[in-house]
Amino acid sequence: MDEDPIFALGDIHGHLGELERVLALIDEDPAAGAPVVFLGDYVDRGPDSRGVIERLIAGRANGAAWVTLCGNHDRTMLDFLDGTGRGEGRFWLSRNMGGRATLASYGVDCPDTRPVSEIREEALQAIPETHIAFLRALETMHVTETQVFAHAGIRPGVPLDAQDEADLLWIRDPFLDETGDHGRLVVHGHTAIDAPIHYGNRLNMDGGAAYGRPLHAAVLLGRDAFVLTAFGRARL
Repeated sequence: MDEDPIFALGDIHGHLGELERVLALIDEDPAAGAPVVFLGDYVDRGPDSRGVIERLIAGRANGAAWVTLCGNHDRTMLDFLDGTGRGEGRFWLSRNMGGRATLASYGVDCPDTRPVSEIREEALQAIPETHIAFLRALETMHVTETQVFAHAGIRPGVPLDAQDEADLLWIRDPFLDETGDHGRLVVHGHTAIDAPIHYGNRLNMDGGAAYGRPLHAAVLLGRDAFVLTAFGRARL
């Protein structure tokens, strides 16, 4: 039986131009119109997190068959806005996380001398309620007959219905080191590499857009995956 196609799109990190480029590749693919699973990390580090969220909201409002998963950066942004973030919110604002770039896209200035509570208050005024509602509604996992999609991966040996959200958003080891079959192909991002790689039991779609490398999308047919290029599909 032929497998129904489904697209997967890696970590965007505020790069709206890359998102539009990859969405155009999806529109040109023979399977255009099939579901698209976005693997999370829409915000931080890149220049236009606001534009990325706005684009995703608009696409879904226009009827696109898009599944938007939550990434650790998306969750950390929400924690900051809720006042529950690590280090009173300083963790998200750190250079490594890149929250300052996200807030800059909403017109919020974050100098080191400014109190975090003041930054948060302005952020809550500047960020549209529809954007916050979008972040709150993000799913942590999407499962089909042959694939499981999660931002960071899954904890090996734990049933899917017992997976912990922290693992789905943050795990690296022992997931990345596991060579055994998970029952389904695990499609994930979170751990940046130079380009998508199919490892047999998992598919890493994070090609490092957060660090200036291209964003990638792939079409999956069961456990087979093909990255989309300007020249068509290339098997992974």
